Amino acid sequence: MTTNQIALSHISIKQRVIAGLVCTTLGLGMIIGVGFAGAHTMHNAAHDTRHAVGFPCH
Repeated sequence: MTTNQIALSHISIKQRVIAGLVCTTLGLGMIIGVGFAGAHTMHNAAHDTRHAVGFPCH
C-alpha cells in the first residue's frame, strides 16, 4: 500500500460526499457557462488561452 492510499482511507464519507458535490457543482457550472456563451465569446477565450500558454494559433 502506498502513502497516498493510506492517507485517502482516513477521509470520512461526509468529506467525500462534500468534495463530490463541490466538484459536480463546479463542473456543471462550467458546462452551463460554456453552453450559453456565444460563439464569438468562445473563440476569444480559446484564442487568449492559446496565447497565454505560448501555443501558436495563427
